[in-house]
Amino acid sequence: MVTDPVLDAFAAEAGRLAEAVASVGVEEWALPTRCSPWTVAGLLGHVVTVIGWIPGMLGGEAPLSADVSARAYYRADKRFSPESNSVRIALGIERAGSGGPALAREFLALQERVVGLCRLESPDRVVRTRHGDAMLLTDFLVTRIVEVGLHGVDLADALGREPWLTPAAAAVLKDLYGTGEVVGMDDVTLLKMLSGRLPASGIDLAGSNPLTLG
Repeated sequence: MVTDPVLDAFAAEAGRLAEAVASVGVEEWALPTRCSPWTVAGLLGHVVTVIGWIPGMLGGEAPLSADVSARAYYRADKRFSPESNSVRIALGIERAGSGGPALAREFLALQERVVGLCRLESPDRVVRTRHGDAMLLTDFLVTRIVEVGLHGVDLADALGREPWLTPAAAAVLKDLYGTGEVVGMDDVTLLKMLSGRLPASGIDLAGSNPLTLG
């Protein structure tokens, strides 16, 4: 996977997020986000948690074949139930307990490690997710671009900063949603609408693929 476009997009977006959170001020870590009840620290704690699963997955036994795509990963089932969401929220808050600056340093090291490990894998590498899905590593990385990309937008908004979403990550996300370019609309606004962060205005979402998100 040395030159895989999805891995390159993940590397670019995760690297941009690592740069952004490195400059978060002491008081900014406690700012609320749209992903209530997470603060800036809690939301980054969630991102660290879900990216942190990858090394263990790569260290596990590879399934013989993949049976779940990136799009099917977001099907409405128990993984997005109220109980699962409660666990997801608690893990993010717990991870943030080390403090914002330490969390930012942890994410910087983690995303570099993950990218390095993934570049050693073959293009047809299959992994087992914590939900039991057998997925191509490339497809699972698409779901991680959802995490670093969309939650990067959430963090930028909470911090009052210009979004840092990379064109490569935006392209992967639009493909996941099954939506191309929309004339006169920037990628961040489009993806906010597709993900329910903004009401859909001026676009027809009938042909897009809705995703179940926690």
